[in-house]
Amino acid sequence: MSIATMTTALTDRLANNLEGSFPELIRTHQDGIYSGVRRLAPGSADAEDITQETFVRAYRALQGYEADRIRRLKLKAWLWTIALNLCRNAARSRSRRPKTVALDPGHDSPSPDSVEGDALVSVGELVWQARLDMLPSRQRTAVVLRHVVDLSYPDIAATLKRPEGSVKSDVHRGLERLRAIIETEEIS
Repeated sequence: MSIATMTTALTDRLANNLEGSFPELIRTHQDGIYSGVRRLAPGSADAEDITQETFVRAYRALQGYEADRIRRLKLKAWLWTIALNLCRNAARSRSRRPKTVALDPGHDSPSPDSVEGDALVSVGELVWQARLDMLPSRQRTAVVLRHVVDLSYPDIAATLKRPEGSVKSDVHRGLERLRAIIETEEIS
């Protein structure tokens, strides 16, 4: 069964029985949403919060939609519209908060043994996150949606409410910038 057929079947099930089918929507899309948001949010806790809030908002929205509207949804792109709005809101909120300063500058960082769960991130993951963080926001978002989340260009354009050509340009320029970053790292 193709992904398009599975998505159509899921939208039909959601339209007919939202409460019974919504857990399937979460199971189907939560890993992809988290993975992409993780590359756009500053930390795993923020990514978890944004991912959870994405599904809360999706559920609330679907409760108010007519069945035909639910059947017409492109679920992945629609969920990403919600997730990206939440990422933007979180970034805006972070920029308004005062910066915090450590009270005890001599205090050591926690040892790796004292860090829990997925706070231990591979060095490769940190390197890629740092590289992505070097990209301008539009390019980073477009690259993540295309190559991490695997959205099509038309779906990215719809999600970002931007022309498809602009999205393709952002992805291309973002990838070129990532290549230049990697080449610079190899030279040093």
